[in-house]
Amino acid sequence: MKKFTLYSFAALALMLGTASCGDDFLSVEPSSSLPIDGYYTTESRMMESAVAAYDPMQWYDYFGGWAPLSLVWDAMADDMYVGGGNTSDQSQIHLISQYKSDPRNNIDGAWTTSYSGINRSIRLIDNAKASDLSDDKKALFIAEGRAMRAWYYLVLWKTWGNIPFYEENLTSLPYLADQLTVDQVYEKVVVDLESVLDSEVLPMKQPDEWAGRMTQAAASMIYADYVMYQKDQSRYGKALGYMKAIINSHKYDLVKNYNDLYALDKEWNEEIIFDVNYIAKGGKRTWGDANFTGGTVYPEMIGIDGLTIKCAEGHTPEFTSGWGFGSVSKEVYDAFEDNDRRRNVAILNLDKYARAKFAEGDTVTYGGRYQNTGYFLRKYLPRPGDTEGSVGDAGLNHDENLHLYRYAETLLNAAELALATGDGLAQDYFDLVRERAGVASIPVTVDNIINERRLEFVGEGKRYFDLVRSGKAATVLKAGAGVVLRTKRTYNFDKNQWEGENTWGGQAIPERVDWTENKKYIPIPQSEIEAAQGSITQNPY
Repeated sequence: MKKFTLYSFAALALMLGTASCGDDFLSVEPSSSLPIDGYYTTESRMMESAVAAYDPMQWYDYFGGWAPLSLVWDAMADDMYVGGGNTSDQSQIHLISQYKSDPRNNIDGAWTTSYSGINRSIRLIDNAKASDLSDDKKALFIAEGRAMRAWYYLVLWKTWGNIPFYEENLTSLPYLADQLTVDQVYEKVVVDLESVLDSEVLPMKQPDEWAGRMTQAAASMIYADYVMYQKDQSRYGKALGYMKAIINSHKYDLVKNYNDLYALDKEWNEEIIFDVNYIAKGGKRTWGDANFTGGTVYPEMIGIDGLTIKCAEGHTPEFTSGWGFGSVSKEVYDAFEDNDRRRNVAILNLDKYARAKFAEGDTVTYGGRYQNTGYFLRKYLPRPGDTEGSVGDAGLNHDENLHLYRYAETLLNAAELALATGDGLAQDYFDLVRERAGVASIPVTVDNIINERRLEFVGEGKRYFDLVRSGKAATVLKAGAGVVLRTKRTYNFDKNQWEGENTWGGQAIPERVDWTENKKYIPIPQSEIEAAQGSITQNPY
């Protein structure tokens, strides 16, 4: 199903100034001439407030610099490298991947985006309380705002740890909130989420026309994300109960064909629980203002640099070129079993692909930038036509949704939680994921689950957090990291043949130091430390 559903959200965000805040994300003045008091009285106007709450989700791939949050998170682990031209190209991500993050050269845009989302989510709650809607509809919007607030805090909590926290918007200068510890933030958010989930106000799944709005299933996944990263065993049973509620609702399922998860014409399929919804059609993102609503820049960033596909008559290219960030490690490609159906969908082995295309009469060549491995994240590679209909700069308005939670993770969460609590269904949940992949059953253990998550979610921003919470980070994330291509096969156009062979060696991240527990959270942006007038303490890093 094409993602026409949240297009109504995107269109509203483009048309309605009342839903957007200015440079100060805590501003309460609407940009229209209508007074805000008494404005949010009807359901249609409440939807404007909801639009504003969801809008910052699109900003994470660009806000003050090309640093998509999924790429940042993946570059912190062992499955993807930053790439680009060199370590000065998007240096803030390179430093984070090296465990040398600089608080003055940081992803501060993601910090601002998150607090913008929190501010707007609280506004949604407040506007619903003051509206003239029925009690049922008020409750729905309030639950939606509370769950969205929890999601934005999750980004901050997992990335920075000890963060300023507030549940009511700040109303007076200098807009300072108390910085809470990781444990304090966790407890406040999960208690609030439990209240939302146990009220069962949110629908388990939205109807098609509202796919992308918050659901009971999405809020449950957010809750499990908190509980499992915190390793809060006292809440494992409750988290498992929420996972089972999703499973037993039969509202979601694994798609039979893994490739359908990344096909533009099958977005919001039965496996998708929560996505960042990007739409190229009408997308206004430009180099002058990349925060307009529209498509995503992520496929352009990870697109294969210098990709040239000379097709035989009647053939059409499958991919378009990009900027050459986000190369995939040889190690994760090799971690797949040969018969695993996911491998060639998730990762493009360009040498293998070029050989196959050459046999069909096509010639595929590419450049190869810094940290080139010859492996690329096929899931989100740019494709012909995926910027169609954009009115801004096409490369910044790709149509691909980015997955946050899907049903496969529900099953793997359930398997892990069931294993920890002695529930007898752990193996059944685990086997369903492997069966879809076409690989044989293996015993359900913590190690096997973590490895399965690596294969299932490669390039979806999960790996780093899985290594940290499972206690594997210190042994896996070592100085230097994996290997890169030393030499690659080249095409001799004069002789119409390929020459040489791929060889790997060296270190993929020669600047990387060993990961330690102090690297769990990156430094808080220095600009925020200074603006807080001494009320924020920097993370030990």
